[in-house]
Amino acid sequence: MAMNFEQARQNMVENQVRPWEVLDADVLDTLKAVRREDFVAPAHRNVAFADLTLPIGHGEVMMKPVIEGRVLQALALTKADDVLEIGTGTGYLTACLARLAGKVTSIDMHADFVEAARQRLVAAGVTNVALDTAEAVNGYTPTGVFDAVVVTGAVHSVPEKFVRWLKPGGRMFVVRGDSPAQTAVLLTHEGEGRYREESLLETDLPYLAHAAPVKRFVL
Repeated sequence: MAMNFEQARQNMVENQVRPWEVLDADVLDTLKAVRREDFVAPAHRNVAFADLTLPIGHGEVMMKPVIEGRVLQALALTKADDVLEIGTGTGYLTACLARLAGKVTSIDMHADFVEAARQRLVAAGVTNVALDTAEAVNGYTPTGVFDAVVVTGAVHSVPEKFVRWLKPGGRMFVVRGDSPAQTAVLLTHEGEGRYREESLLETDLPYLAHAAPVKRFVL
């Protein structure tokens, strides 16, 4: 029997995401509208809505739907917001951000991810996203600052350069700490170099390139 993707997407939102305290109506509508099944590998279409991280290549993963919902809710995006996404991946979260924000710039160090995401976003009719191939920690400098920054890979500690990319009032979602007990935090730029930090949840993601903890040798 063919899978009813529309029903599966609705069930994902109502039975997984909403119980994880994602109650923002715009976020829930976005997760219902963006076709997650179109942003995964063909072999994973039937598990696109499962409560799982999905492998996407290069040792990277697609976050669980519940985590994506918490990301979108925490950022409280408006159509006036200019967003930077570090780690395009499949382009699914990119599409969700684009539906909620005014403009999204998304970068990924893997050119094949960027090209595949570009094709998926075009097919989905998303027009307010600019994609670029770049390594964020050592190899990227944006031309401006942003209302929101989303980091889709973990960092051991938040690079100082990342926080400088936030406008006053800007918000950053980032997963920080030591695997397997990392913490997702929301950093808010309060102006004059002051940042407020809110811990959101515990999770575990692969590290961004050049953002993993230094290996320690024990004798």
